[in-house]
Amino acid sequence: MMIIRPINGDDFTDLCHLAKNTGFGVTSLPDNPDLLQTKIDKAEKAFAKKVDAPHAKYMFVLEDTDSKKVVGVCGIESQVGLEEVWYNYRISTTVNASTELGVHNQTPTLYLTNDLTGCSEVCSLFLDADYRKDSNGLLLSKSRFLFLADFPEMFSDKVFAEMRGYSDDQGHSPFWEALGKKFFTMEFSRADYLTGVGGKAFIAELMPKHPIYLPFLSKEAQEVVGKVHENTEPARAMLESEGFNFNGFIDIFDGGPAIEAFVNNIRAVRESFKRHAQIVKNPKEASGVDKSLYLVSNRSFSNFRVALVPGSAIRQDTIDVSVELAEQLQVCSGDVLRAVSLRELKR
Repeated sequence: MMIIRPINGDDFTDLCHLAKNTGFGVTSLPDNPDLLQTKIDKAEKAFAKKVDAPHAKYMFVLEDTDSKKVVGVCGIESQVGLEEVWYNYRISTTVNASTELGVHNQTPTLYLTNDLTGCSEVCSLFLDADYRKDSNGLLLSKSRFLFLADFPEMFSDKVFAEMRGYSDDQGHSPFWEALGKKFFTMEFSRADYLTGVGGKAFIAELMPKHPIYLPFLSKEAQEVVGKVHENTEPARAMLESEGFNFNGFIDIFDGGPAIEAFVNNIRAVRESFKRHAQIVKNPKEASGVDKSLYLVSNRSFSNFRVALVPGSAIRQDTIDVSVELAEQLQVCSGDVLRAVSLRELKR
């Protein structure tokens, strides 16, 4: 069985294993044991409410309960930019016109901004390659939306996700080569690592503060602005299906998009509902007609848990929960659960 739960100190070894396989561009999960331990410590304090809500950083894991192995990780940061400055480039338009000469030029331009300061961020998403099947990725990513739905007072009204920008198999970023590297004598892989260990604000302080005309960059760099890495395309498509949109914010290093949504407009938040748990010894199997799946959470803050159940388990007033699942969700008959369809239902 696959279960989502808060991370804890016992997950350190598995987390380090996951971090070694993230590759370039996943800056929120660097291969740095000390930093990973710090992330675990901060998450444990957040779930224990030992930190002020705006500064909380939550991290969840996907556990294979049969093997007792953590195979995925994801996170939510309550509000970004409160401890160190948060930077993005915003793509805007500069117009140069002359009526006398009959010239009207519109030039895409990058402006260094802090506009996402104070917004919540869904981050640190990574799933072991062997488990990228059976809706595990959707369970891992969308489980966070049920947490947002139950505890909105802990987060901003707007949430965003910084998507991994394009880089090749050797970790070279055309955007970095055309812009960032001009100001720093380091490769993208080094800048990428420093970002993950908390050096982004320091590096950003050295970036040019003046607007940058995109046509000044190489053609290769222009083509990847707002584009995601090949491995990130499914994650972007999933978030966009939930209501996230690209509104012109990109990462200052690799040019990857930051896509955003108001929490109440996220489909999994908007369409989620509450039902009482009904523990059953022999839950009804999904029929050949109904193969739908639902996310179900126990609505606990400090011990938040989410799993998948078949659509046949959803009743008018209750949700059928097997004895095994009840044990993993740590719920009893009568407890109020939150649920939502894993995918948008066809009307």
